[in-house]
Parts: sequence; C-alpha cells; structure tokens
Amino acid sequence: MKRMILFFFLLLSLSLQAQTEKRDSLMNDNIEADSLASTRPGAFKRAIKKFMNFSDFDTLYISPNRYNYALMVTHFSNFEYYSVTSELPQPQKLSFSPNPHNKIGLYFGWRWIFLGWSVDVDDIYRKTNRKNRGTEFDLSLYSSKLGVDIFYRCTGNNYKIHKIKGFYDEIPSSYSENFNGLKVDIKGLNLYYIFNNRKFSYPAAFSQSTNQRRNAGTFIAGFSISKHNLDFDYQQLPEYIQKRMNPGMKVNKIKYTNANISFGYAYNWVFARNCLACISLTPAIAYKASDVDAETHEGKQWYSKFNLDFLVRAGIVYNNGKYFVGSSFVGKNYNYHRNNFSLDNGFGTLQVYAGFNFHLRKEYRKKK
Repeated sequence: MKRMILFFFLLLSLSLQAQTEKRDSLMNDNIEADSLASTRPGAFKRAIKKFMNFSDFDTLYISPNRYNYALMVTHFSNFEYYSVTSELPQPQKLSFSPNPHNKIGLYFGWRWIFLGWSVDVDDIYRKTNRKNRGTEFDLSLYSSKLGVDIFYRCTGNNYKIHKIKGFYDEIPSSYSENFNGLKVDIKGLNLYYIFNNRKFSYPAAFSQSTNQRRNAGTFIAGFSISKHNLDFDYQQLPEYIQKRMNPGMKVNKIKYTNANISFGYAYNWVFARNCLACISLTPAIAYKASDVDAETHEGKQWYSKFNLDFLVRAGIVYNNGKYFVGSSFVGKNYNYHRNNFSLDNGFGTLQVYAGFNFHLRKEYRKKK
C-alpha cells in the first residue's frame, strides 16, 4: 500500500511538471508570436509605406538625380483665349485674347522643388499700364507617382478681338480691335496619379530631378476642381457688332464651378542619349454648376451640365545629369455650354530654361 501511494504521488508530480512545462512553452510561443506581430506592420501600413516611397523605380528605365541642389534661369510666356458663341438665329462667334505675357527669372532648386523670382519683360523694356495687368500664379509639383497643379489667374482688361464670325462678311480675317469689357477670375486644383511610375518619369521631362533612360508610357488618372468668374460687358463692343449680336450672346456674368474626373496617357521618348521628348493628353469629363446672369427672357438662373475638358503637357529636354536645357508647355482648356450660349477658354504656359546641378549627394561621393 505504501509503495502504491508513493508511486501515485510520483506520477502526480511528473504530470504536474509536464503540464507546467507545456504551459510555459505555450506562453513563450505566444509571446514570440505577439512580438513578431507587433514588430511587423499591418497590411494597410505596408501599403501606405509602399505608396509613399517615391524612390521606388526601375533603374534600367530611370536614373536618379545625384545632386542635392540646382540653379536655373528661365523664360515664361503665358497665353490665353476666350471664345463666345451663339447658334440662333444664326451662328456667331467672338474670340478674345490679350498679348502674351513674358517673364524671365532665376530659380534655386532642392531635389524636386524650385523657388525663385521672375519679372515681367514689359517692365524692363517699356512702361506698362498696371491697371490693365492681371495676376497669374501657376505651381506644378511633379513626383514619380503623384502630381499637383495649383493655379490662379485674374486677368486684366487689355484684350483684343482677334476673330469674328457671323456678323459681316466684309470683315477681313486679320481683324483686330481693343476690347476692355472682359474680366476673368479662375482658381483651381488638379491632382493626378501615374500608374506606370516605376518605368515612366514625369520629373525627367518637367522638373529635371531624374533622367529617363528608355522609352516608357503610362496611363494617368486624376481629379480637378476649379471656380470660374466671368464678367462680359458686351456694351463695350463696337456698335456695328452690338446691332447684329444674337440675344443669346448678351450675357453679363457667369459664375460656375467645374469638377472633373480625368483619364489620359503620357509617353516619354528617349530619342538620343540624354535627350527626352514627352507628350501627355488628359481628357476630362467635367460637371459644371453655374449661375448665369443674362439680358434675355431667362433672367438669372442656375444651370448644371456635363462637358469635356482637356489638359495637355509637352516637353523636350537635354539632361546629362550635371547640365540641362529644355522647354515645356502646359495647357488647359475648359468648355461651358448652356442653351444658346457657349464659352470656350484656355490658357497655357510655355517655359524655356537652362541650368546645372551641384553638390553631390552623400551616397554618390567617392570614398577617400
């Protein structure tokens, strides 16, 4: 009996020891698993980290900029036009545009950001009437995956009538006359995403912060919102034009908000060593909600319609990594239509530049 009791206590102690060791082992395994789970980020964080990694590109197609800073001299030319159209009782069209604005400036760059100062060429060579001058602001930020355009334009009243249709047949094609009855205020934001960002580089064509080594194309999708305010004093038009104007063209004010979703394509062509040409076209389906004040039987009313807008970019550049020279153009087109009135307007910026990079990044410096 004593032996049986001793044997029973021995089995019980071994069983308790085994259970304790098993429990400790399970606890250690759980602690290690929790430690691994805590050190490894979640799927959402990993996706965000990958999305925000703007240096993730294929080096066979894109080579990074080896320098921290850049210095660039540039020349800007700004263009714009506005066309007012009416179809009834007969097709008529009036087109307006000011003289192009030319500016020169000096810019300092860090990585992909350029800051500087520019002056109007007209202020250098001749005196200008500042009351007739407008305000222009264009900021474009290019990265490997995302792009941003911020723009603001408040035009002066120094327009010219440069095209007229449907009024008098005897008016020559070279007809041009000053018109001070048009004032436009536009401000907006454009965001877009580049799909093939590991092989295609927008910065190589427009901000000189990378180099495109092989041909590549990509689809682009984006969203844009802008606000437009147009004052059209048609009573300042020549009298012989006012007499024959369609009633639908007699619009005093238009305020509309433009929201669009865009989808397009861009292509980088490396046509020679260190030489790149880029073309990009992005059509956009735009929803426009507007407040129209017209001198017609309609009075002041709200309208909402869908139209088609366009955004085009083009550039050509030579960049050997140290020195660069090139030219680029960014143009936007907006269309507004309602009943017997149409407004088409567009503006663009042509840039010619030359500069150089300096101060090698640490990882590219030769080790002594």
